[in-house]
Amino acid sequence: MPEEKFSIGTVPRAEAAEQAVLGALLIDERRIPEVCARLKPADFYSETNKSVFSAIYSEFLAGRVVDPITVQARMKDDGTLTESIPQYLLDLISLTPTAENVMEYVRVVEDTSLVRAVYDAGGEIRDMAADGSGGSDYILNSAEKKVFDLRRDRADRELLPLSQTVSAVYQDIIEAKDGRGDITGIPTGFEALDTAMMGLNRTNLVIIASRPGIGKTAIALNMALHAARHMRKEEGAVAIFSLEMSREEIAMRFIAQQARVDGKRLKTGRMEPADINAIADASVLLSELNILTNDNPSVTVADINAQCRRVKKLGLIVIDYLQLMNGLSAKNRQFNYDNRQQLVSDNARNLKIMAKELNVPVVCLSQLSRETEKRTDKTPQLSDLRESGAIEQDADVVLALNRKVEERTGELKILKNRHGPTTRIKLAWNPEFFQYTVLDEAFDDDE
Repeated sequence: MPEEKFSIGTVPRAEAAEQAVLGALLIDERRIPEVCARLKPADFYSETNKSVFSAIYSEFLAGRVVDPITVQARMKDDGTLTESIPQYLLDLISLTPTAENVMEYVRVVEDTSLVRAVYDAGGEIRDMAADGSGGSDYILNSAEKKVFDLRRDRADRELLPLSQTVSAVYQDIIEAKDGRGDITGIPTGFEALDTAMMGLNRTNLVIIASRPGIGKTAIALNMALHAARHMRKEEGAVAIFSLEMSREEIAMRFIAQQARVDGKRLKTGRMEPADINAIADASVLLSELNILTNDNPSVTVADINAQCRRVKKLGLIVIDYLQLMNGLSAKNRQFNYDNRQQLVSDNARNLKIMAKELNVPVVCLSQLSRETEKRTDKTPQLSDLRESGAIEQDADVVLALNRKVEERTGELKILKNRHGPTTRIKLAWNPEFFQYTVLDEAFDDDE
């Protein structure tokens, strides 16, 4: 079937292809499953064709025979039957001599539907730009999201057969058997933690919480650097959004950690000859890693989502930190939250949605409330998450970092873990390198 051309100003449509698809299904109902896996009623431009396809699909799901008589009956039940439908169904059959090429017709309908969706999105974007409300950043982010949603909808479509999912899971199981061990995601660099949570897994929201000055930024950057080194061969990207620390400070910490040179000496310039060589080597290695940084203190979840959608081979997102993030209203870029807890809760929920949309793990830092300091037992609890709201509900993993400021040992407690046990991991704090290391193996939470 030749490709249909569209005139400027006309809505993209492929009614001949739509009719060919419907005719093929009425001729050979055995083709219905594969067609319904690719198309949905909204893909049809003609309201009549949309109603006929819905009736065919409904009869198929009900396990009944699909023919002009049963389709008419279904359309009567749906309230879409008109006087012209009986003859129209017969015409569809006569116009389609064979069902052999039905998937080619499906491709035309599918492509035209996507073009029509782009056409509609373009109109909405044009109207937003003409209205001008919300500012240029909001309009640009909204435009990018509309296009991204179109791509995602085409990829996801509707329900996938379990056979496809089982096949993918089976492959993961075989890969784990062949050497990935207990890790199904990106390793954090903390072996005991990886064993408990199976690494940083795609679509997961991981919260790392602590009181100020304990080193939650350090441990997040430790994980980010280890992840970037792990993904080095496939050039996997780590995107870091820091609302508190500058790009230069992040780079300084990475150099200190990689070169094993005291951070104070890096800042003051009082270094030994061996330090210079170590710094040079570390700088070369760090430059080869695909680490991206953004130090905009006003960044929002929408901004992060929009920027990360443009990153090729994105593997991990790190955000420092949740309580500093602003929020947007549904219609503009005004910060319309009177309730701080609602803002934090909404941002946490949107981060989880973003993790699923982008199919990557998101590590976000969060503050613990002062309640921990008021108790005799200062071990962090889920309820200690500051302005917690939905954080503990939306997060797949919640980690609490606990250490006395003056001490060099602490622990990382898994408060929530959808993938395994809640354990505690003893850590050693190396402030000169801004680095945490595992002191010994994890021990059970109830010990």
